[in-house]
Amino acid sequence: MPARSTGSSRDAVRHPLFARFYARVSVAAETRGGMAAHRRDLLAGLSGRVVEIGAGNGLNFAHYPSAVSGVVALEPERRLRGAAREAALRAGVPVDVVPGVAEALPAGDGEFDAAVASLVLCTVRDVPRALAEVRRVLRPGGELRFLEHGRAAGRALATAQRALDRTVWPLLFGGCHTARDPLAAIGAAGFELVTYRRLRVPDTGVPLPSSPCVLGVARRPCDPGSSGGASGLG
Repeated sequence: MPARSTGSSRDAVRHPLFARFYARVSVAAETRGGMAAHRRDLLAGLSGRVVEIGAGNGLNFAHYPSAVSGVVALEPERRLRGAAREAALRAGVPVDVVPGVAEALPAGDGEFDAAVASLVLCTVRDVPRALAEVRRVLRPGGELRFLEHGRAAGRALATAQRALDRTVWPLLFGGCHTARDPLAAIGAAGFELVTYRRLRVPDTGVPLPSSPCVLGVARRPCDPGSSGGASGLG
């Protein structure tokens, strides 16, 4: 199947105020919130060609291992894409930052060895379609590495998340939704959950609606009819 054109998806997402806010807060969270260590864990052991959806300001780029031959990084928001292109110049592996959305990846079937979704499924407009696209562009057996925040286990915080998602949170934070369930979505998209562990970011202080996170690995099955379980780590 030929590569799909992003067409009208170029700059389809525009959140200039949030982009400025995120660029500052995300850099601070690398050390204060422990995100740099989580990014290293997320990307450890990757090799070959990688597609990263929703690359933001490119904070993952410094952590790609040298066995990665190239990264195609999609970022639909113009200001963040500019920051990502600057980060790509400092990366230790080739990174091509391009406009586009996760629901229409500009790549052919089975083109990538791995995909990376890092704090992006919360903002994607159509999560099933986006994950179907990720599955399409991965080779059979290819990995999806994910680091996502989502629905809290505790009733009080989960209730607060749902209320915020229906009101102010998406408006204030660039379309983000706090109560989505990334593990369920990844499984429903036909991926095998290989391993995962739950995190709290930041790991100290008062929990935020976006604090409950999960970091893990899923795989596109080699056999379309196969299914697999997952081991919860933590």
